[in-house]
Amino acid sequence: MNLADQLNLGCACQTLSLPRLREQLETGPALDGLAARLSVSHPHLFSATAVFIDPGMAQRIQDSVTTIERVIALPAWQQQALARAPAIAALDHGPAGVFMGYDFHLTDHGPRLIEINSNAGGALLNAALARAHSACCQAMGEVVDPVGSLRAIDAAFADMFRAEWTAQRGDAPLRTVLIVDDAPAQQYLAPEFDMFRELFASHGLTALVADPAELQWHAGALHHPALPPGTAVDLVYNRLTDFYLQDEAHQALRLAFEAGAVVLTPNPRTHALYADKRNLVALSDADLLASWGVSEQDRALLSAVVPATHRVSADNADALWAGRRSLFFKPAAGFGARAAYRGDKLTRRVWGEILAGDYVAQALVPPSERLVRVQDGTQRLKLDIRAYAYRGQVQLLAARTWTGQTTNFRTEGGGFSPVVVVPDPARALSQSGHEALQQFNTD
Repeated sequence: MNLADQLNLGCACQTLSLPRLREQLETGPALDGLAARLSVSHPHLFSATAVFIDPGMAQRIQDSVTTIERVIALPAWQQQALARAPAIAALDHGPAGVFMGYDFHLTDHGPRLIEINSNAGGALLNAALARAHSACCQAMGEVVDPVGSLRAIDAAFADMFRAEWTAQRGDAPLRTVLIVDDAPAQQYLAPEFDMFRELFASHGLTALVADPAELQWHAGALHHPALPPGTAVDLVYNRLTDFYLQDEAHQALRLAFEAGAVVLTPNPRTHALYADKRNLVALSDADLLASWGVSEQDRALLSAVVPATHRVSADNADALWAGRRSLFFKPAAGFGARAAYRGDKLTRRVWGEILAGDYVAQALVPPSERLVRVQDGTQRLKLDIRAYAYRGQVQLLAARTWTGQTTNFRTEGGGFSPVVVVPDPARALSQSGHEALQQFNTD
C-alpha cells in the first residue's frame, strides 16, 4: 500500500477544530449561530477525519476531467446528447455551468468515474471544513493546504459566477443574484444557500435565496418581489433538480431563460451534455469515441477510468439480470443516489420497475474505505471523492464517508471529509508532520 492507503486504513486521526469550523461557517452576521444549528439538524454532515489520496490519484482525476471536457466539446458528442434531451437543452447562451461534480471511487488501479453531476452541492461547506481541519495544527495545515489555495477559494468561486455572467452579458454590470431551489428552507443543504448569499453580498451583489414559484416574468425581465420595484434578476444560481424546467412552478424561470433574459447556471444544456447518466454509456464505448475522432490517448484514459456502462433495454434484460451481482443500476435522469440499486440487492419487483423506467447498468466498482473513530472504537467507512470543477479545471477535492448501499449523511463518524493529497513518497511528509499525524492516532 502507498502512504495514503496506509493512513486511510491505519490512522483514525481526528483533525477537525470545532471552533475553527464555527469561524469558517459564520463569515457574516447573517450566519451567526449556523454551526450550532448544524450540529443539531445535521449531526453527521461533517467528519472529524480527513481522507488521504496519492498525488498520482489526484492527477489522474484532473486528467480525467480535462479529457471528458475535450470529448464533450466535440460536435458529435453534443449532437447525440442534445438529440435525446428536451428542446430547451439546445439553447446555448454562453455559460458553461458552475460546480460540475465528478464523483470517483478509488481502486488499486486508479480512480473510477461513478457519475457526473451538473449542480453538485456542498462546495462552500467543504471549503470551510477543509480550512477548519488545516487549522488544527501547523503540521496539518502544511499537508491540507500546502500552497494556500483554500484561503482564496471562496473568491475563486465568486469569480466563477462572474465568468458565467460575462460569457452571456459581456461587460454589463452584474447586480442581483438569486440562489434558487424548490422550498429552499426545506432542502438538506439549505444552510449552504445562506452561505452563498453571504458570499455574494460580500462581493457587492444583492443576493436572495428564493423559491422559483415566487419569480415573475414580465416586461422582458425576471423579477422577484423582495427586490426593489423595477429591479430585474440578473443571474440565477440554479439548485433545482427539475433539470429541464418542466414543472409549472418553474414557468417564469423557463421563459426568462428561453428569452436569454437571465443568466442561469447551471442550465438545461449543462445537464444534457454532462450529467444525463446515458452519457456514461458513450464515455465507456471506445469504438464509438473513435468514430467521433477522440484521440487514442484520450480513449485509453477513458477506458481505464469509466466503468463499462450499458443502457437497460428489453434486448439485454436477461443478460443484465443474470450478471446483476456485478452491476449498479441508475436512472438516466437520477441524482443523489435516488432510485439507484446495487444489483446484488435487487428484488424481482424492483427489477420490473427498472425495466419500466429509463436506466443504465454500470459495472460495479466497490468504494475504498477510511478508518474513523466512533464512540465505541473504530470503524471502516466507505468513501468516494468528488471533484468540483469549472470549465475542465478541478477547483476542490472533497470526500464523503458513509455506510450503507449508497452515499448518505446518516453515519456516525462519516459525512463530508477534506481530501489531503499526500506528498510524493520521494519527498514524503516532513518528519514533524508525519509524527503529528501519528500522534493524532494515539490521542
